[in-house]
Amino acid sequence: MATNLTATTDELLEYYRMMLLIRRFEEKAGQLYGMGHIGGFCHLYIGQEAVVTGLEALRKEGDQVITGYRDHGHMLACGMDPKGVMAELTGRIGGYSKGKGGSMHMFSSEKKFYGGHGIVGAQVSIGAGLGFANHYRDNDNVSFTYFGDGAANQGQVFEAMNMAQLWKLPVIFVIENNQYAMGTAVARASAETHLYRRGASFGIPGKEIDGMDVVAVREEAREAVEYARAGNGPYVLEMKTYRYRGHSMSDPAKYRTREEVDDVRSHSDPIEGVKHRLAEAGFTDEEALKAIDKEIKAIVKEAADFSLESPEPDPAELYTDVYADGMVAQ
Repeated sequence: MATNLTATTDELLEYYRMMLLIRRFEEKAGQLYGMGHIGGFCHLYIGQEAVVTGLEALRKEGDQVITGYRDHGHMLACGMDPKGVMAELTGRIGGYSKGKGGSMHMFSSEKKFYGGHGIVGAQVSIGAGLGFANHYRDNDNVSFTYFGDGAANQGQVFEAMNMAQLWKLPVIFVIENNQYAMGTAVARASAETHLYRRGASFGIPGKEIDGMDVVAVREEAREAVEYARAGNGPYVLEMKTYRYRGHSMSDPAKYRTREEVDDVRSHSDPIEGVKHRLAEAGFTDEEALKAIDKEIKAIVKEAADFSLESPEPDPAELYTDVYADGMVAQ
């Protein structure tokens, strides 16, 4: 258990800015979806912002990130341009996958973000593969492999964990436990509800962390990242978090009460938690926080405007990025 759960004012302001960017971006994405500008599936990260923000504070140059379909927050946290992310959501040529991937399938090799994956749990074995690449190259990079509580029950997750421990791969298996796999509560689908124990049979250490507290995420996860970076093998982190919206935009979330959601918002909201920490540290400049909010709203508006002004991809784009260099279509 980490004992130093403090952060400097500058660090807290940085986390506040990033979590607010994710929150406002996702709110705008929800609006654009409702207006018909975003098609297909769209899974929002509202409520879970502290997880990726806290872990990003531990990531160094060369570390990789890979996740499932609730991925917009991870993209923004690792430095991808909000304009390119939003343009991809609206299916425009200015998007990271030229408008062909949409919400669940975009990546940035520059930022070491390897997706966005629509198949439940599929990214976990790929994340282990990224860890294998680090191991093979004998560097000290770490693969941050995110997945949800529902994906934690997938067979390929256990196969990936087994191989990762067998070969001592530097993989951080991050289980974002937002309490509901689609509409199913964890206790209804998992015989073992303490998901950080999922690697125990392979000898992989695990830890449960308050995923609604960005500083707790950063400090409690530090040991795991240092453990993997030092060549000791994988680590499982269960982030106890909560999503405010439905599983996707088509989910009315009738499997839980409004009172339950409001209670989490009132007592555990990650952004309000940072504001509370700032106040405790003596930071009382409300105007500075309002200025950050104004700045973030401008960034999100610019991203939305760009996404609607960017043209749709030419139909010829269907034939690009299909084959790797050196391969010839038959």
